[in-house]
Amino acid sequence: MKLTVDRLHITLDRQPILRDVSLEAHKGDIVGLVGPNGSGKSTLLRAVYRSLRPAAGVVRVGDDDVWTLSARTAARRTAAVLQDSGGNPTGLSVAEIVALGRTPYHGLLGRDGADDRRAVDDAIDRCGVRALAGRDYASLSGGERQRVLLARALAQRPQLLVLDELTNHLDIRARFELLDLIRATGTTTLAVLHDLDLAARLCDHLVVLSEGTVIAAGPVLDVLTPDVLREVFGVRATTDRHPDGVIRITYAARPLDLTGR
Repeated sequence: MKLTVDRLHITLDRQPILRDVSLEAHKGDIVGLVGPNGSGKSTLLRAVYRSLRPAAGVVRVGDDDVWTLSARTAARRTAAVLQDSGGNPTGLSVAEIVALGRTPYHGLLGRDGADDRRAVDDAIDRCGVRALAGRDYASLSGGERQRVLLARALAQRPQLLVLDELTNHLDIRARFELLDLIRATGTTTLAVLHDLDLAARLCDHLVVLSEGTVIAAGPVLDVLTPDVLREVFGVRATTDRHPDGVIRITYAARPLDLTGR
């Protein structure tokens, strides 16, 4: 399902955080949000998954403004995996955590039906956590937890995935494995990524935010130009496509000095 963000403006404590932000993610696309700390990336995600109402502009999932939908309907369409979404729940098994993804379909006290069980089993298998299903979630490693949280999101059978720094604190192999899982879902995805190399590897398109505005948007090689990398991220770097198809970023040995030269 298509995501459309149209001229979004968000103000917090009377300070503008996002100004006239627009972007699109077409069905099956993975769009990455990148930019320096404080550029508004996570704030934009909050508006997309209906946690923060914008002062102006609109977020559409499909043809519907998300703020015209009921909370339950919106949750069925969009699943979010956030930096602090898992917490450290005590006494819940992996299977029980994944089953929480079915909450928008029947409420906290509803009884699981056959469709719920199929959705949970499918998500567990797709994310490769079947062997962990009976384990206490709190006992898992960081990489295992991220897989479980992604499985919980997929159990919602969403039409849009919203991911906030999902690869934080993971070793490089776990990061690559998680990126492969996200790619394999085929679900329209909007993801905040801190690591530009991972963003280039995962995403079809990138949106670069700086100080609450969109600086560049489009295919990865068109966006991560030497000028953007220098002016927004403060590094000397070039991008190209490796013969195996992976986009790579090559950084200069000498960083920019404080004057940007």
